[in-house]
Amino acid sequence: MSIASDLIRGHTDTIILAHLLEGDSYGYKINKEIQRKTSQQYELKEATLYTAFRRLEEAGCISSYWGNELTGARRRYYSITPEGERTYERLKEEWDTAKQLIDILIQSKKEDAADGK
Repeated sequence: MSIASDLIRGHTDTIILAHLLEGDSYGYKINKEIQRKTSQQYELKEATLYTAFRRLEEAGCISSYWGNELTGARRRYYSITPEGERTYERLKEEWDTAKQLIDILIQSKKEDAADGK
């Protein structure tokens, strides 16, 4: 079963910020980590990823810098800012609330009866 892209697309910023909480990173590595964590069920499109980077940088949630080309290809790295950490916490709370509400709204009466509710 693959994860519905439409369901996840609205949470791209949260996903990126969560990754950057672990440390600075670059686009390709972030996307590979998303694929690894989802057992290859989800992949961000490159255009979506870099659009999100621009949006997050303009909002002050992340900053970018060029890595050292002596370690290989020159890459643009991204790091989370204090504003990004606050934004992540807010987005995560919003997701938790939405998930709880959706769980309630899609619970069928048959499932409730089986659970003794």
